[in-house]
Amino acid sequence: MRRVIAIAVAGASLGGCSSMSWDMFKSAPPTVQVRLESNPPGADATTSLGAGCKTPCSVSVPAPDAPFTVAFALPKYQPASVPVNVIKNPGDFTTPASVTTDPNPVFAELQPAVPPKPVKK
Repeated sequence: MRRVIAIAVAGASLGGCSSMSWDMFKSAPPTVQVRLESNPPGADATTSLGAGCKTPCSVSVPAPDAPFTVAFALPKYQPASVPVNVIKNPGDFTTPASVTTDPNPVFAELQPAVPPKPVKK
């Protein structure tokens, strides 16, 4: 009987050990791959989540709980911003959970910047 009590006490004291954490059982947050394209190509595309690249390209972002935007910038062109919706499918017994974005690819048609009018002297 004393052995059982000693094992129970030892097990209880290990439960408070700082090296043991329930965090190790949590899965990594899902990510979503987003394709970024522009016309003309070569624009700097940056998501409001921080990831970015030069079009055409793809970025992997953590799946947010709310919509985000992608900003496109290219010298001699007007900047553009495209909203992106996040669609989460929780899945069920037969299909796994999934996260997608709409639109994907995210596309921006960049318009040439209007040159400033010359100042008359």
